[in-house]
Amino acid sequence: GHMFGYATNETEELMPLTHVLATKLAQKLSELRNNGTLNWLRPDAKTQVTVEYSKEGTGKLTPVRVHTVVISTQHAEDVTNETIRAELMDKVIKAVIPAKYIDANTVYHLNPSGRFVIG
Repeated sequence: GHMFGYATNETEELMPLTHVLATKLAQKLSELRNNGTLNWLRPDAKTQVTVEYSKEGTGKLTPVRVHTVVISTQHAEDVTNETIRAELMDKVIKAVIPAKYIDANTVYHLNPSGRFVIG
């Protein structure tokens, strides 16, 4: 579980954008695994999103852009790293993270430690 000591109005859920996006990425992985769209996905996965904020006036923080996305997901033995990265980008990240937060400098770490066959 996660515990936050505050609510924020930066998302509809009143949670920090980083938490909301990371949770939605994990939910999308589960959805695409369960409905067979990405049949190479396995149930063990981790997500992390780093957001850059701008500070206004006396301290109001506003999300500006997604700086980094990390997804590590367990997968079938026969899928290539290239397929994993391409499909995570196309069917997970682009489906979840609003385009207004993504730019040419966004960093993606998709299965950064390589093969993840055994969870």
